[in-house]
Amino acid sequence: MAILGIDEVGRGPLAGPLVIGAVILPSEEKPWFSDLKDSKKLTAQKRKALNKIILQEAATGLGWVTSSELDQIGISKALSLATRRAVKSVQSLHTPFSQIIIDGRVNFLTNTPLQNYVSTLIKADDKIREVSAASIIAKVARDQYMVNLATKYPEYHFDKHVGYGTAAHLKAIYTHGLCPEHRKSFEPCKTLSGFTTHTHTTKNTTKLGSKGESATINYLISHGHQIIAQNHKTYFYEIDIISTKDQYIYFTEVKYRKTNSHGDGISAITQDKKRQMTYAAESYLKYANTAFKTYNPLLAVASVSGSDFTVDSWFPLPE
Repeated sequence: MAILGIDEVGRGPLAGPLVIGAVILPSEEKPWFSDLKDSKKLTAQKRKALNKIILQEAATGLGWVTSSELDQIGISKALSLATRRAVKSVQSLHTPFSQIIIDGRVNFLTNTPLQNYVSTLIKADDKIREVSAASIIAKVARDQYMVNLATKYPEYHFDKHVGYGTAAHLKAIYTHGLCPEHRKSFEPCKTLSGFTTHTHTTKNTTKLGSKGESATINYLISHGHQIIAQNHKTYFYEIDIISTKDQYIYFTEVKYRKTNSHGDGISAITQDKKRQMTYAAESYLKYANTAFKTYNPLLAVASVSGSDFTVDSWFPLPE
């Protein structure tokens, strides 16, 4: 009874793809079968050696889901999609199997013609050799991808942590921002990028926001502010207005509403939004004109409403 073993690598990292391995081992017993175990329990050298043999002698497939795909559909659907891709790759080899074993508790082939062939098993990657082999080819493939990625984005050292949220990786993120391979739906990347699956802003909304910012700029100037920048983009966030007054440098978020009956702008400043603003302000000050570094930084919010774009309120946010 041939088994198709399936395992995933890359569920939890902050960057890089999710990879599913799928393997049908040869029907005859092989000496190297005894070496198969959970890929995490093998040395890198042993994994690579076994990976080479598995790819040569077994029927194998890999299913990849990119970080951007994962952001758009979520981790659960990404696992299902990668599994389907891996199985399709194996099926193209026309190697028969009669059972599928997936590591873990979840049947990622639910709602497919193969769903009834699946058994799930916790720690299958260390108990079922086909699943062990799947874990090995998936990990070697993903690790190599991350090593290659390190040459493209050397500042993140992806070859060292392969995208996981180590202290060194987090430090690189806060220093250099996010690259296209980072998962914007995973924290802290989500907070830093302001990620949402609803990314399309209408032209009308953009125009309203721009008019709200212009009204706020006029308001600030009339109250003695010097405007330093508008719509300043940082690695993490776009700052609507930066201004100075009396040795303070203000980073203002402008909130426009058709009416002022829904509360002032502070009601729209969530803790995540405030963290984004904080990171953006810190990033700006790091590279700002030396003179501004002596100013006391404050986050602020302006509430603008109505067809005449009235500034109902502007005030620094409580710390």
